[in-house]
Amino acid sequence: MASTPPTGPPFTYEDVGATREDLCPPGFHRLHVRTRIGEGEAVFRRASEAVLTWEMHRAVGVGIATAADRVAPDVEVTVRIGPVRAPCRVVWTAEEPRRTGWAYGTLPGHPECGEESFVVDRTGDGTVWLTVTAFSRPAKWYARAGGPATRGLQNAYAHRCGTVLRRICAELED
Repeated sequence: MASTPPTGPPFTYEDVGATREDLCPPGFHRLHVRTRIGEGEAVFRRASEAVLTWEMHRAVGVGIATAADRVAPDVEVTVRIGPVRAPCRVVWTAEEPRRTGWAYGTLPGHPECGEESFVVDRTGDGTVWLTVTAFSRPAKWYARAGGPATRGLQNAYAHRCGTVLRRICAELED
């Protein structure tokens, strides 16, 4: 059964959904940051809820503008960091017994071009992890001018997501 394409603006890159398989298309910079959040089912459930409801993102300190209380495919969201506005659309979601997460892709007006995913998983030993994976390249002049500093900020943001999520879940550790 074919899915209905989104009615909003087109994505600014071709490999929509590539983060689901942890793929990085040629010509993009890859980001992969994995942070240990804690242990146990309660931590997994709490971390999953924080990721699926934008709570983690808001706790990181970025502005989140969306009409949706929860992530879902085709939901549009604008991330705001200071004066920078970054429009995105959710590409995919996953809610499985040991893996929860989602990814969004860039829309016209975003300073970067690419996709970023936020996945919480619980390994066989009960450890809960947040993995932030992305592929991107500059789309605006100021992102290009930032060069390695822009990638450094992306890396710091991914690490901050893990730190904040660990703090959100800290009281639930088994």
